[in-house]
Amino acid sequence: MKTVSISVTEASRNFADCVNRARYQGTIFVLHKNGSPVARLVPEDRKPVTGNELAAALREALKDVHLGREEAAKWLHELKESRRTAKVPRNRWPS
Repeated sequence: MKTVSISVTEASRNFADCVNRARYQGTIFVLHKNGSPVARLVPEDRKPVTGNELAAALREALKDVHLGREEAAKWLHELKESRRTAKVPRNRWPS
């Protein structure tokens, strides 16, 4: 699938065309405002997955993977470190 970066202004001026290109050509649009990506327009068949769906897919993919003691310890350390340093995104759309 082709990914196209466009400004929010350009997307608003050509919205119907963007929607049609997403639907019929599978184009993904990344919308930028002041040079920063703020939104995506994606074809409906490319739905995002939920956390539960991702966890289920990982369980299935990793069911036959067995780490050695050292690898498991390293993985656990990296997991704890990433959880410690991860920052929760700020909700820009308060309820």
